[in-house]
Amino acid sequence: MANYIGPKVKLSRRVGVPIADIPKHTGKRQLNLPGVHGYRGRRLRDYGIRLNEKQKLRYHYNVLERQFRLYLDKAGRTRGNTGEVLMRLLEQRLDNVIRRLGWARTIWAARQIVAHGHVLTNDRKTDRPSFQVKVGDKLTLREPIHKLVRENLESLPGHQVPGWLSFDPSTLTANIVSDPTPEEVPFDVNLNLIIEFYR
Repeated sequence: MANYIGPKVKLSRRVGVPIADIPKHTGKRQLNLPGVHGYRGRRLRDYGIRLNEKQKLRYHYNVLERQFRLYLDKAGRTRGNTGEVLMRLLEQRLDNVIRRLGWARTIWAARQIVAHGHVLTNDRKTDRPSFQVKVGDKLTLREPIHKLVRENLESLPGHQVPGWLSFDPSTLTANIVSDPTPEEVPFDVNLNLIIEFYR
């Protein structure tokens, strides 16, 4: 599967919100529009507003359009609120879980840790960033990556691990204790607009 490898701050500027919780993206100067006066152009119409919401979510989870459509189709076939199911599917991606635990500072770093085979799910190597974790799964790390992960944890002093994950910092192991709820997602997005975009 392809992956976006271009400049990341440009994505934050394009949608107008920081898509990663690091100073490079959250700085006020970074969110200004390009150009001398930050020319905004015309006001967005309904289509543009919905497109922007969808792009925010895609960039935050680092998924391509085709993957995103597959997640939305799966959410539509699953019982329950489509928006909430979509968020649960995206939150339970392995690369996102690594980010939420603080083992990586950004979704792109988390994807690299997974793709290089450093993560073990239930004591089996898992190198697919899109792997869906389930309640009861146990995550551990291989020895060579421990030093880097501890440095990442120290560089995020105020980081809060969500309630649906349990984490033991001494052994660098984590468990999935429940399914994530929309209130536990630290990224604000209007799911109704995203679903309307595809209707």
